[in-house]
Amino acid sequence: MGFEATYADFSVDPARLANADARYHGARFAGSHLALSAGGTVTLDFEVEDTEDVPQATLSITALVSKLGSSVGYAPMDVLIQGETLVSDLTVPGGGDLPHDNVFAVPGHLLKPGSNALEIRSSAKAESMLWLYRVTLDPVWERGRSERARTAEAARDSVFTYRTELRPAHASSAPWQPAHPLLFHLDRDEHSLPAQLGWRGEDGAESAISFQSNMSDFHGCHRTADGAAYEYRGRLTDRRPYAEETENLSASVLHRFDTEEGWGGGWHTSHELRLLVDDGGAPVERVTWRDQRGNSGVVVLHVPTAEVEVTGVEASDEFDDGGEGAGNLLDDRRSKWLAFEETARLDFTLARPTAVTSYTLTSANDAPDRDARDWTLHGSHDGRTWTPLDTRSGESFNGRFDAREFHLRSRPRAYRHFRLDITRNAGAGETQLARVRFAEASAGQAFTGYYQRHNEGPIGYRGTPVPVASYVRPADPRIASELSAAASSLAETAQTLAALAERLRRH
Repeated sequence: MGFEATYADFSVDPARLANADARYHGARFAGSHLALSAGGTVTLDFEVEDTEDVPQATLSITALVSKLGSSVGYAPMDVLIQGETLVSDLTVPGGGDLPHDNVFAVPGHLLKPGSNALEIRSSAKAESMLWLYRVTLDPVWERGRSERARTAEAARDSVFTYRTELRPAHASSAPWQPAHPLLFHLDRDEHSLPAQLGWRGEDGAESAISFQSNMSDFHGCHRTADGAAYEYRGRLTDRRPYAEETENLSASVLHRFDTEEGWGGGWHTSHELRLLVDDGGAPVERVTWRDQRGNSGVVVLHVPTAEVEVTGVEASDEFDDGGEGAGNLLDDRRSKWLAFEETARLDFTLARPTAVTSYTLTSANDAPDRDARDWTLHGSHDGRTWTPLDTRSGESFNGRFDAREFHLRSRPRAYRHFRLDITRNAGAGETQLARVRFAEASAGQAFTGYYQRHNEGPIGYRGTPVPVASYVRPADPRIASELSAAASSLAETAQTLAALAERLRRH
């Protein structure tokens, strides 16, 4: 296949290198790039196994010329292979803030088996700095392979910690004040770093930030739970693979989800999602992101519920002779309970003491004026002493057999007995319901949301907690990544061989 994935990533110090050694002259690391002064050079030594399969290579150099004050800078670039000039006095655009991808064709005859040298040189006539961000080199049949490898390598270190600061909005003269460190990890096994991240806490506070491409810094905004707005910025202080953080993260608010994507009329299993956002505030309830490949997603966290078993029910009144007794409230049939009273009371006994988080009332088959309007739900340990848990007034149902779920607003406590005390109906002399159900929280949190791949439409996205039994300490991510890269390399080799075979058939 000619040569391995070859790249130099100058967004970090030391540079990330693959199939390359780097030598510098008149160059220095400048945070997110390598800065070359006039006459400065970067030489990459790389290996080529076989040149017969490489009639041409694709060279990509991502660079930017620094400004001269408020004017466009000037730093022409020369590119040489084995000392032979490939490009001379190329004027890379300057004056902007974003680097440019410069793509060149490298004739195969300039490459040789064994060690090769690629030199990038800032002209001695340069008046400003040449900033290099990254370099990739691929056989022409496999363009993009090295960039994919570079991105996957960078995404291995996916646990980030930032030192953060806040400043009141529209107060440019105000000093920045230290804030709580930000710790986050977001991984759905796509080997891509985040470009933007937003989150909302359970207390209503929310933040939205955007990262430098090398993840060194972020800038954004923050709004507190009471509505005060701030500028928000951070500087990277630590970055490491997920495996090294497993024990510590498990003590923080780390979520692991088995996920599904919704498309084609059905739900399909997708990769596990690991999610952690800890800014020192309340646990998050919503997270949004966009990665550096242009993919984006939103997840809203919620606690899934499970129906609670009810073993008995007693009513202050019921029409038992007409088959409309309180026992019908526990059935799934289209039956009902009817009381010949404007107000009524229902007492439920559960199979075990349960911290109920929600309950569902279903309207009956006829007479909307018999529907409950005002009520209070009580809980009791012994069936004698009752504690109010939830009070509603002015409620209504949209139709017949309409099931409405009501969530308890206070922190749930476990009770064995529950009383629904209906204090007003919609005006009739009778009161009725079709069903009553109680639910408790399941273990862990689930999510619902959507996902959108670059240049594609949005699809459904949902997840449930990974079972505790399957929480196994991950293997070294470098081994997993290397196996993944090896599999990708084999697939690309197969594509290359197929292309060669096709060319041979044509000739």
